[in-house]
Amino acid sequence: MKKTALILVDIQNDYFPGGKFEQNGAEVSADNAAKVMKKFREKKIPVIHVRHESLNGRSGFFQPGTHGAEIHNSVTPVKGEKTVLKHFPNSFRETDLEQELHSIGVERVVIAGMMTFMCIDATARAAYDLGFDVVVLGDACAARSLEFQGVEIPASHVHASFLAALKMVYAEVVKTDVFIKSL
Repeated sequence: MKKTALILVDIQNDYFPGGKFEQNGAEVSADNAAKVMKKFREKKIPVIHVRHESLNGRSGFFQPGTHGAEIHNSVTPVKGEKTVLKHFPNSFRETDLEQELHSIGVERVVIAGMMTFMCIDATARAAYDLGFDVVVLGDACAARSLEFQGVEIPASHVHASFLAALKMVYAEVVKTDVFIKSL
């Protein structure tokens, strides 16, 4: 089996109920992310946390130094787990994530987190383009409704559309329980 790492992307307080940019299904997806994180820890497989901070005040969420920008307590990092700070949707852009993965010999990344249509999509595509095998845990990711030219797109459709697009080329998309059984 290829050396694998779990990347938990932006599971941060602002995406949960009461946060500044709530995602549909944030709690369920975080529970699934926590479940796979626990299994990775038990098997001593690397877990990497990615945390986003906004560089501009216009976003309204993930402002530096706020509770909303902190990693949610369902997936709190433990000693020895790398945390990557990013400022763009792509977790590899202007971070040391790629170098970290190469330094520990990782060939396959398993991705969970938020937002499916933004940071999960950007990170999965970048990982693939950088030569990693990519697995996205679809039920450990969350999205929200979007609007385009007056058309409201429900969160479940946004989520499913982006996962379907990733599955075409960029990633294997599986459910958390199925993936855990394969470890």
